[in-house]
Amino acid sequence: MAGAHKGDRLARAAEVIRLEAETIAGLIERLDGRFDEAVERILACRGLVIVTGMGKAGLVGAKLSATLASTGTPSIALHPVEAMHGDLGRIRPDDVVLVLSNSGQTDELKNLLPHVRRIGAAILTITGDTDSSIAKLSDCVLDLGHLDEACPLGLAPTASTSAMMALGDALAMVVLAERGFSREDYARYHPSGSLGRRLMRVNEIMRTGKELPLVPLGTRVVDVILIMSRTTGRPGAALIVDGAQRLAGIFTDGDLRRLLERGIAQLEQPVDGFMGKAPKTIDPQAFVDDAERLLREHKIDQIAVVDGAGKAVGLVDVQDLLATRVG
Repeated sequence: MAGAHKGDRLARAAEVIRLEAETIAGLIERLDGRFDEAVERILACRGLVIVTGMGKAGLVGAKLSATLASTGTPSIALHPVEAMHGDLGRIRPDDVVLVLSNSGQTDELKNLLPHVRRIGAAILTITGDTDSSIAKLSDCVLDLGHLDEACPLGLAPTASTSAMMALGDALAMVVLAERGFSREDYARYHPSGSLGRRLMRVNEIMRTGKELPLVPLGTRVVDVILIMSRTTGRPGAALIVDGAQRLAGIFTDGDLRRLLERGIAQLEQPVDGFMGKAPKTIDPQAFVDDAERLLREHKIDQIAVVDGAGKAVGLVDVQDLLATRVG
């Protein structure tokens, strides 16, 4: 009996997911010239895109505003009730107000929009009723269509909020692409957290100056070891360079262990014969993710950083990548 009860739960959950997925997929056939117009209005906006909605739609709007702001479109979320108690002052004629309301009859929004009209901001609306009061107050309306909620009672916003989220994301991503918003631009707005780490540049974490052991060709192995030991941070490798500071090779702790297996007398020999002569390298402007991928793919602990002229300008150790994760 308990098993059957659990089966009913899973079936109900699957039905909710199916209904929401079908609702989102159904938006594709509703994309038309109005979507193009909405994109054009946001691209032409010289102020802010102010997203507003009430209840669950307002929460979706807050997420949409955050997505826009993080992808190159200045945006804030505005609560319609707070707007009627002074926050209307946040709206300017150059702004676009993006309204989310499935019914199109939300009283708080119906009260707000005439004042937005008087200010002169453009009004875009995402709604399930294009003949609603809110739709009639709007300059452009994106149609969700009539939606059946996934709630067994047919009441709790479920499919409708999923549809708003998906259509809002589509709008934000098309605007992002139209702006030519790049990965570099994205990095500028995401300096912290796991996203920030993925978008860090190699030159932000590489070892330079006193932490970078650069050794001329022809240096004895024993002297290379001393340099590595005395270098701040004690990196597990030294970069071997020619007279123009161009990278010629790399000597690592692993090379040292292999060398010692051949006898201590080898330590008096020039490092040239024992260094790695085709070391993996990376550009200082590459992303930290790329450095981590190279270390992982080639099962190495250090990678040399070289500029466009082939000069050794830094060193990335696997410990440096671990430090960015901790931070």
